[in-house]
Amino acid sequence: MLATPRVSPSPRLFSAAIHSFSLRPNSNTASSVPFHVVRCHFSSTAARMAPPKSAYGFLDFVNASPTPYHAVATSAALFEKAGFKLIRERDNWASVVQPGSKYYLTRNGSSIVAFAVGGKWKPGNPIGMIGAHTDSPCLRVKPASKRNAHGFLQVGVELYGGGIWHTWFDRDLSVAGRVLVKDGDGIFIQKLVKVDKPILRVPTLAIHLHRQSNFDPNKEDELLPILGLVEKELNKPAAEAAAAPEENAEADADFQPLKAMTDRHHSQFLSVVASAAGISSASDIVDFELILYDTQPSCLGGLNDEFIFSARLDNLNMTYCSVMGLINSVSSNSSLENDPSIRLVSCFDHEEIGSLSAHGADSNLLPAILRRLSVIPSLNADSTETTPVSETAFEQTLATSFLVSADMAHSVHPNYAGKYETNHRPEMNKGTVIKVNANQRYATNSPGIVLLQEVAKRAKVPLQVFVVRNDSPCGSTIGPMLSAKLGVRTLDLGNPQLSMHSIRETGGSWDVEHAIGLFKGFLEMYGGLEAKIFID
Repeated sequence: MLATPRVSPSPRLFSAAIHSFSLRPNSNTASSVPFHVVRCHFSSTAARMAPPKSAYGFLDFVNASPTPYHAVATSAALFEKAGFKLIRERDNWASVVQPGSKYYLTRNGSSIVAFAVGGKWKPGNPIGMIGAHTDSPCLRVKPASKRNAHGFLQVGVELYGGGIWHTWFDRDLSVAGRVLVKDGDGIFIQKLVKVDKPILRVPTLAIHLHRQSNFDPNKEDELLPILGLVEKELNKPAAEAAAAPEENAEADADFQPLKAMTDRHHSQFLSVVASAAGISSASDIVDFELILYDTQPSCLGGLNDEFIFSARLDNLNMTYCSVMGLINSVSSNSSLENDPSIRLVSCFDHEEIGSLSAHGADSNLLPAILRRLSVIPSLNADSTETTPVSETAFEQTLATSFLVSADMAHSVHPNYAGKYETNHRPEMNKGTVIKVNANQRYATNSPGIVLLQEVAKRAKVPLQVFVVRNDSPCGSTIGPMLSAKLGVRTLDLGNPQLSMHSIRETGGSWDVEHAIGLFKGFLEMYGGLEAKIFID
């Protein structure tokens, strides 16, 4: 339910508050990552409903996370602040992971898994899981991006996922991602980078030169961003021009299997990236993975701040709600101490392109972690001796566990209501949406709905249900994939949004609060509810 509307004490004009701070992920992934959050809103003397604090928390999160690498670093910082300890897959967990404690790990710097072990955990007990993803459709800088055309410097880009690509035209774009540099000891280090200045733009063709009603640009030749003018590159300062041959001469001293970075990318582009990453010279960059992003910050909008106007709602909205749901569920030590289950959140990369990668949901990441967690010994109440572990503990854990696959859902569109099934038209700020599909594009079934409905009832958060029309295609999620891979009961859900896969999407500010409350309740209650909804 929505809170009671508040009356603004006085009229306010347009305002913007800018906050700057640094995130410090674990030392092997990045240096500090500065970012700015702009909150903008306009309100009149009319009665209005103040958005929840969680909506502002999400704005902070999404503005700090233009790439999956940043989303993982931002999540890691939140977990660190909440007392979660960093562990690594390559280490032995036998003497590290203990009941009553909280941990997180990353893979590739773009996927993250965090979990809290209940104080009454026993091998083979259930694990309550939430799965989301960190990636979104975008344009990625090609390995050799250097392009020139008719006096313009251009950057070659590759399409990632199924974006609504025409929305990328005429936007103030920049780049973010990770760069690899070699330190003085010969060790290659990853640094996160986010160029805050708009440096790229994909311009549309003037209507006078293109009278067609449809707009379907060629994705290879007409979706190329401009970086600057060739004349400026040719007339760069003499000192800068003199430095380039010297750098190239050094590079020629050792054999290089690939062409030098300065041969593959514009030198000024590399200099901007190096400066943003805190690297003294562009020649220190060995390689990078850079993603284009819209520099316009996410903000609240609508007459009563009921909307979130943002990039990457799909699926950083669910990533943030999952992370905060887990953190909030362990804010009370007594809650975790008395829990016989494990509470787990996993946020994967590469969902938008099928999840088939070493760090996607279709990898061994989650199964490997579940196998290791299923055999964590419990401590006997009267001694420090551990209870023997059954050989079938892993299979027992899978049979009793449950996965909530959290990926954004479709809100009804007022201009295209006919595209939605008559009785299944989710609305913004009316609750998280359970997604159902008879052809298993979503993994939801009735026992799962009963479980989630019971959680929502106790947590006092609303729910909605969505089914596509029979004459409409249906998307999918990591839910069916992981359900089949693990044999774990699964339900698909997500917050409703408009313009999915656009560069600028629209969601509900109150749905952030709804989802966090739902996830918190699920993780807290699943250990007690599991045995009450038993279908073999």
